[in-house]
Amino acid sequence: MLPRAHTTLVVADYDEAIAFFTEKLLFQLAEDTPQTSEKRWVVVTPPPQVVGANMLLAKAATPSQKQAIGQQTGGRVAFFLYTSIFSTYYAHLVQAGVHIARTPVQQPYGQVAVFSDLYGNLWDLIEPATLSESSLPPFP
Repeated sequence: MLPRAHTTLVVADYDEAIAFFTEKLLFQLAEDTPQTSEKRWVVVTPPPQVVGANMLLAKAATPSQKQAIGQQTGGRVAFFLYTSIFSTYYAHLVQAGVHIARTPVQQPYGQVAVFSDLYGNLWDLIEPATLSESSLPPFP
């Protein structure tokens, strides 16, 4: 089996990013391997009921990388999560105190809301109109 794709997210601190993703977004910590005294290979994965790429959390090491934190796409939506449990997951995000940038709206392609991560990067939460409830595992 091939591994899932990874998307890099530049972060200010490994531990605060891990805490946000695992506690607020319910991602799972898949790997946290030291590379050097300053660098770690940190991968978090979306919960089974949410489809999206694994996130490689990369601590900013240079001034230009530090400037990119929270602005990796210049204020555009950077990341997309797909789910068939939109209402349940959205309610969890609200209850967990995740900043909601745009409340849910129905679009021709499905229901969508926009939230931001701990650094301000924007994410779409989408329940596609064509996604079957039975295509994902049950929510815990």
